[in-house]
Amino acid sequence: MTGVHAGSWVALLVLGAFHGINPAMGWLFAVALGLQEHRRGAVFRALMPLAAGHALAILAVIVIAALAGLTVSPNYLRWAVAAILIGVGLRFLVRHPHLRWAGMRVGMGELTLWSFLVASVHGAGLMVLPIFMGMSSAAHGSAGASFLASGTFAAAVIATAVHAASYLLVSAAVALLVFEKLGIGVLRKAWFNVDLIWATALMGTGVATLVM
Repeated sequence: MTGVHAGSWVALLVLGAFHGINPAMGWLFAVALGLQEHRRGAVFRALMPLAAGHALAILAVIVIAALAGLTVSPNYLRWAVAAILIGVGLRFLVRHPHLRWAGMRVGMGELTLWSFLVASVHGAGLMVLPIFMGMSSAAHGSAGASFLASGTFAAAVIATAVHAASYLLVSAAVALLVFEKLGIGVLRKAWFNVDLIWATALMGTGVATLVM
């Protein structure tokens, strides 16, 4: 494993933790389900579908980028990804996109879909995409069609699983801490502007993509 690859794996773990700690990414939903049913098991039951939906959103972005890389040069693709990241970040600064949902009584399939949509709307996959592009470029000297090389795509699937595992562990830790000890009121007491932090992360990733 090269230094570049080692850094990429660490970045995937850090981003997974960052996504997991964001209440909008799922742990708050898990806590709400636990409070609704008055049992810890409901929190645990929600976590795996949340992680699965998050992973699918990440993988979907990678596949779309891979298909785009068949016809678009890696340099143009890099600029396009950076522009989209910065644009989504600016959107969060202007207005936070809310995903409307019918109610709290959801099955596991519906919860997976909810997590997929939330991660997609928030640009979670876009935030992770430059790391995959860097890994692919380091391995093959190209960030485009090489995504579809069997070895690289298999590595992308594994890397998505690593990212999702980090997301799951952090989401589970935060959800249990809030459910068991702190309570939902901690969000009011320890207030911080999640949207501003998320927007800054998106735009920062976009700028980093331009110079990578």
